[in-house]
Amino acid sequence: MKKNLLIAPIAIAISASVLLSGCDDKDNVKPEQQIGADPVLPAAKNFLLPPMQVPKGVGWKENQLPKVAEDLKIEKVADGFLHPRQLYTLPNGDVLVVEANGPGTEPVTSPKQLIAGLVQGKSGKSGKGGNRITLLRQNGEHQWEKHTFLEHLNSPFGVQLIGDTLYVANTDSIMKYHYQTGDTQITDPGKELADLPDRVNHHWTKSLLASPDGKLLYVGVGSNSNIAENGLDIEYRRAAVLEVDVATGASRIFASGLRNPTGLQWEPQTGKLWTIVNERDEIGANLVPDYLTSVEDGGFYGWPYSYFGQHIDQRVKAQRPDLVAKAIKPDYALSSHVAPLGLLFYSGSALPADYQGGAFISEHGSWNRSPLSGYQVTYVSFKQGKPVGVPKPVVTGFVSDDQKELHGAPVGLAVDKSGALLVADDVGNTVWRVSAK
Repeated sequence: MKKNLLIAPIAIAISASVLLSGCDDKDNVKPEQQIGADPVLPAAKNFLLPPMQVPKGVGWKENQLPKVAEDLKIEKVADGFLHPRQLYTLPNGDVLVVEANGPGTEPVTSPKQLIAGLVQGKSGKSGKGGNRITLLRQNGEHQWEKHTFLEHLNSPFGVQLIGDTLYVANTDSIMKYHYQTGDTQITDPGKELADLPDRVNHHWTKSLLASPDGKLLYVGVGSNSNIAENGLDIEYRRAAVLEVDVATGASRIFASGLRNPTGLQWEPQTGKLWTIVNERDEIGANLVPDYLTSVEDGGFYGWPYSYFGQHIDQRVKAQRPDLVAKAIKPDYALSSHVAPLGLLFYSGSALPADYQGGAFISEHGSWNRSPLSGYQVTYVSFKQGKPVGVPKPVVTGFVSDDQKELHGAPVGLAVDKSGALLVADDVGNTVWRVSAK
């Protein structure tokens, strides 16, 4: 305990000089130059602590709404959630809202960890999580009713339905529950299908996706560090996409070197697996771009040794040139520190044509650069199974114009039975619905 008390003044003193220099981190690279297949990557800058700009979480005022593109409209589905993170639409049109945040509060053991905690608290991003799933159902008057669907979970994130079995990815395991169409509550304790790497210091979320035939589950597992500074032993089965056999619970590493794959989806035209990835920090406001990429079986994507292909991270000691040589360059950069947390390929027809056939991406937003980046839902067009062009802002207005106040932050995405886009907002504790005007 004394050690933690000593860290605080040290961290504050260090941050004063580091953050001031960090906010003047000029490298003549504009965020828009870091979007697409060939982003501009400036020289790395080493910071003991990253530069910060943290808007104050204030939530939404009565009748206040996010902004949407001119051919769309937005409405509130429901609010009052406890940190809604993911959304999942059941075959009958009911919508599951996964409410959670990281497990426990761990001892502060470094200045960097202290600053990260302060950041989360100030931005409102670590509000109390429900550790539950709430079900939303439209009644005959098109009002959304809330039902407590499943409780006593352990920092849940991903959810998938295969047949009559609902799979939930807690931070430490995949659980399975019997589900009957129309259920508004699950009361059975469930059974564990497979264990997952538990959280220690970083990245507790476990994204989840079923294979089209329902025989396999794919799990996105983030790293337990920024660049393996805590050693590689605790990174076992981390920074990877795992493949889990539904029949037996046996798992293998499907792809690796993905620092934090927070969303998994099948691209409808090619049938390939795609993910969004949160990349590393502390080497500059414009490094490293987060990205969207297809995922190859057995593929290695660089972490921690290199980024965006074979750009070596000089901070990582005991390098592995053999792995760097194999590192796959991501398909599409999203710009640095936008923190993508939601991915959805849209195959419906209810939204305007400009939003059909591509991917919606929710950018939860930066805390370690100035000016801010992210804090929006964008749409990336696809052509012949590949992303093209630049992202189109779809939902914005989560941050005040002066970037000092944070009303909301987008996370999970889903499509309701009418084809409208649903957005989970874990700062405003709201679910939003975006439809054609």
